[in-house]
Amino acid sequence: MKNCLSLVNNAINNFQVKGTPRGCAPYGNGHINDSFRLVCEMEDGTQIAYIVQAVNQNVFKNAREVMDNIEKVTDHLKKKISDPRGVLTLVPTYNGNSYYVDKENALWRVYLFVEDSMCFDIPEKTEDFYECGVAFGRFQRDLTDFPAEELFEVIPKFHDTVKRYNDFLKAVEEDKVGRAASVKEEIAFIKERADFYGVLADANKRGELPIRVTHNDTKTNNTLLDAKTHKALCVIDLDTVMPGYSVTDFGDAIRFGANTAAEDEKDLTKVSFDIGMFTAFADGFLTGCDGQLLNSEIMLMPEGAKMMTIECGMRFLTDYLQGDTYFRVKYPEHNLVRCHTQLKLVSDMEKNWETMKQIVSKYCK
Repeated sequence: MKNCLSLVNNAINNFQVKGTPRGCAPYGNGHINDSFRLVCEMEDGTQIAYIVQAVNQNVFKNAREVMDNIEKVTDHLKKKISDPRGVLTLVPTYNGNSYYVDKENALWRVYLFVEDSMCFDIPEKTEDFYECGVAFGRFQRDLTDFPAEELFEVIPKFHDTVKRYNDFLKAVEEDKVGRAASVKEEIAFIKERADFYGVLADANKRGELPIRVTHNDTKTNNTLLDAKTHKALCVIDLDTVMPGYSVTDFGDAIRFGANTAAEDEKDLTKVSFDIGMFTAFADGFLTGCDGQLLNSEIMLMPEGAKMMTIECGMRFLTDYLQGDTYFRVKYPEHNLVRCHTQLKLVSDMEKNWETMKQIVSKYCK
């Protein structure tokens, strides 16, 4: 605890935290930023907790713009949400800024800790996945009137699947580490669906899929639920908030949460697309959106799910072909195993395509 306190002490002295620091420990299981839970004691003996984070500037090279995005979005959400636990609260510095940069150029931020909350790494019940959908749907609803063009594009062309496909083709052609010959079936699977990759961009050009404020990391552990009721509270981890498509936020959640197995499950007989979880999340998401999406967007939600899944599989295979330079791997075939799970999910989605379309069509106005 003392080492932890000494690590964050200089940073927190610059923020308007209340009370006297009494305890600090690493918090959460994130792989990018360094996060700590700081507990402070007030004069009356009550305690108040904060989340203190050092933002990883190797990943977020424009960390100041990231913080500007978060400040704009949370300020806007606070105008819509009465429950203080319904939106993250940035604690300002004494200079009124949302972050502090120390002598080592580390960028720090502080949030109020959301009390009596919990989250799931993997949803245990359809009801919990439904509530995660509600949280992300409300995020869409409450930011419908926020001008997305005012946000900085944190990761340019992040979900530009056509670009991802071209990067994949280049990796196949270069074959830097001599692996292409061993993954001919996987390469063929991705090439066979080349006409699909421009579907969302084409819909945007036709005015059927508007640019909105999107989260871009819609895993279930990026939503907080009430610890007692398991009802949706708020969306967290806002580092990748930027302009995008509503259906890619929906789709990334489905890719992760409607998989019956882990992302790196080697036994593909355990990997399948859970149509029940798809239905639950779609219901929660569209309930949360509260009628703010166009009918054309709603009907493209299955495309969003398939697009995010095959894009992810494509990225895993691209990294495998390039020698595992982007994603962290625990063994030489790790990225290939990950690719296999995504392609299996794509196959399952294609088998369930008409059912997926029927499910979302019920929500069209």
